[in-house]
Amino acid sequence: MNVRRLIPSAALATATVLGLTALSGCASSDAADKNSEGKLDVVASFYPMEFLAKEIGGKNVEVTTLTEPGQEPHDLEISAKQTAQLENADAALYLKGLQPSVDEAIGQSGIKTKIDAASLTSLEKHGNEVGGHDKHEEHDEHGSEDEHGHEEEGHEGHSHETPGGKDPHIWLDPVRYAEVAEGVGEAFAKADPDHKATYEKNTAALVKKLTGLDTDFKNGLKKTASDEKVFITTHAAFGYLAERYGLTEEAISGLDPEGEPSANRVKDLQEMAKADGVTTVFYETLVSDKTAKTLAKDAKLKTDVLDPIEGITEKSRGDDYFEVMRSNLAALQKALGTK
Repeated sequence: MNVRRLIPSAALATATVLGLTALSGCASSDAADKNSEGKLDVVASFYPMEFLAKEIGGKNVEVTTLTEPGQEPHDLEISAKQTAQLENADAALYLKGLQPSVDEAIGQSGIKTKIDAASLTSLEKHGNEVGGHDKHEEHDEHGSEDEHGHEEEGHEGHSHETPGGKDPHIWLDPVRYAEVAEGVGEAFAKADPDHKATYEKNTAALVKKLTGLDTDFKNGLKKTASDEKVFITTHAAFGYLAERYGLTEEAISGLDPEGEPSANRVKDLQEMAKADGVTTVFYETLVSDKTAKTLAKDAKLKTDVLDPIEGITEKSRGDDYFEVMRSNLAALQKALGTK
């Protein structure tokens, strides 16, 4: 059996939510110019940001999403039309480091309110560093920051990591996602103070629902057939979720969904699955399932979907974030043999 990094079950320390002054290019106390319908024009980088914008903004915002449904977010290249949309927007909501072309376009734009979700919660380094990296490598908890408290750019070229090699999948942890929601609500209220009360009310309602989701996961995954609580995924998208609920994620590749595992990695996973009673190999909806199904066949394991919710399509097991997250919970319960 391979040696792996077990993810601790203890809840993470409360993340430091940065004040609005730390948001890159945040609007001044003056209200942002709204469109002809009196709504705040918001450009969201991909689905998890779009969902926040719509839930918090409600009828007071007009949301445009840069990543089309079914499109792998990391493959996005900004078009001339989208660049124009950014220039005309009042606010941009994105996750710095996840989509380099988005970062560049937003950085060069004149948008008054630039909301970086990565600055609103803490990011960690997760995942199986395949291809010669040490999975036990320690990381700098603080990282390199600029004068605004943002992580500086670094380690470019990895398609699925934020600067510094940090895991970007914060929305898969309901607690971290709630922290981001609170920051977005504050930013909207500052950009559009006329509707501050509505943004605050909508944010509180969303945070309450996320707290309920956290409770469902906590209770639903408390008792399982195996004490190891190991699950295998295509790529390391579920590090925050695993850490939050005392599970151990083993990824075929690392944080990059397009990464190819070595023969030794595949062999290690087969041996580990047998030793720990793993029943299922999970694959995703937006990337190829070939490697996952091959591993499952060779190791005589089942396959199922565990969705990182980077986009909602017809293949998604639910119509929105909450429905798909509860489908993920059900899939994990089935695979882990919850009692």
